[in-house]
Amino acid sequence: MSEIELNHVGKAYGSVSVLNDISLKMEEGEFVVLVGPSGCGKSTLLRMIAGLEDITAGEITIGGKVVNNMPAKERDLAMVFQSYALYPHMKVADNMSFALKLAGAPKAEIWQRVAEAAQILGLENLLDRLPKELSGGQRQRVAMGRAIVRNPRAFLFDEPLSNLDAKLRVRMRAEIKALHQRLGRTTVYVTHDQTEAMTMADKIVVLNGGRIEQAGPPLELYADPNNLFVAGFIGSPEMNLLPAKIGEGGRDVRLADGTALPVAQPLELSSGSEVVYGIRPQHIGLADTGVPAEIVVVEPTGEAQEVLATIGGQNISVVVRDHAMLHPGETLRLAIDPQRVLLFDKASGARLR
Repeated sequence: MSEIELNHVGKAYGSVSVLNDISLKMEEGEFVVLVGPSGCGKSTLLRMIAGLEDITAGEITIGGKVVNNMPAKERDLAMVFQSYALYPHMKVADNMSFALKLAGAPKAEIWQRVAEAAQILGLENLLDRLPKELSGGQRQRVAMGRAIVRNPRAFLFDEPLSNLDAKLRVRMRAEIKALHQRLGRTTVYVTHDQTEAMTMADKIVVLNGGRIEQAGPPLELYADPNNLFVAGFIGSPEMNLLPAKIGEGGRDVRLADGTALPVAQPLELSSGSEVVYGIRPQHIGLADTGVPAEIVVVEPTGEAQEVLATIGGQNISVVVRDHAMLHPGETLRLAIDPQRVLLFDKASGARLR
């Protein structure tokens, strides 16, 4: 039995539909990340699971029980918000214990749970401080601690790291993942950052326009996307997607100017068929012979150079490692790994397999 299950769930505000026919199973102890661009419906879906939004269609079950009409407070879920949502006049310990006090839990149990959560999150020395005396990362830990002390059956996170600086986001990512591994609770996590999704998830659910485009383990979505949207959304730098046509006999793919790009094996498609040629920047090397490209921009990252170049009048990104510094205007020869090439139907965006 799945811990949380969505069956043909939909949400509309009047005549405006924001989620359509969402079906998804989240297993006990699984870390599920809902990812997608702004406006795709991921936060709305999380709030529907939490009971903060009514559903228009379908059914949500938690622990095998239908919760469509169950109030949020009875669902045994704990939510961590983007804004932290701490009470500014309460000290850290009181913020963390507030829900337990409202529930009438024994005082000894309350402070035991607060002490345990503080120890897990490194908050022992901050329990007497007010939120205004804390950094952004510390406030986020307090919000997480407030969720932990409730001992819920599942955690819900709504873009909890978006207010933090880049370095702190990386550290907090690791802390949340370690917390999940320690507690073993089902976790549903919303983000628009695909790097967060790739590094944290057991299962990624890619949403777009209120629908699930694809769901599965991170490396599966990275290596085997079902369509153009998933291919372009998952991976950093993003996949190169070049409009092209099938060459004579399906032996290669041709750009508009006739530049030939390799494929792993002859394609059973008519010559001239319009496709999108996909290749990740990490799967392109440099060689003495290969596809000629002119460098436009070079971005050193320390461990590599991220290069934007042009081939056949189109931009292509390449990650270059272990090479002398490159410069705009230079000509490269690109060795594209044909085994890593993905092709998509230009009209529908569907993967050609």
